[in-house]
Amino acid sequence: MELFTELQPWHWVVLCFLLLGLEALGAGGFLLGAAVAAILQALILWLLPDMSWAWQFGCFGVATIIFTLGWWVLFRKPGYNSEEPLLNNRAAQMVGRIVVLDQNLPGGHGRVQIGDTKWKVQAERTLDAGTTVIVTGSEGMTLHITKHNKD
Repeated sequence: MELFTELQPWHWVVLCFLLLGLEALGAGGFLLGAAVAAILQALILWLLPDMSWAWQFGCFGVATIIFTLGWWVLFRKPGYNSEEPLLNNRAAQMVGRIVVLDQNLPGGHGRVQIGDTKWKVQAERTLDAGTTVIVTGSEGMTLHITKHNKD
């Protein structure tokens, strides 16, 4: 218990940096509130050096809860939709692309070159080489295609 009776502001600063280091490993924001609370507790202990260890831990606990809830309510945006929702979904980005088949697709299955990538494709029926198709959807990394009518 002697360790607790000799807590200094720098102990709280060290705890803050440890928490930030753990946060950097991927805690997803959970430890940010505790890190801010540790810095606040260091400041309070610097201003009130006679504060008992029980009060220090009590203030730290309350501040941790307040700052963590504040982080989740004010700064974290649940369900945030980015300006580019398909950024990491290459197959979905292909929807609407018009391609000319360079090989036959017996049974409607095969591979098609789009850009620099060979894509696995699926159609409802057999398609011949030279047919113009449009990508209508995707399932995983398989593109769904249909014959494109040039109207």
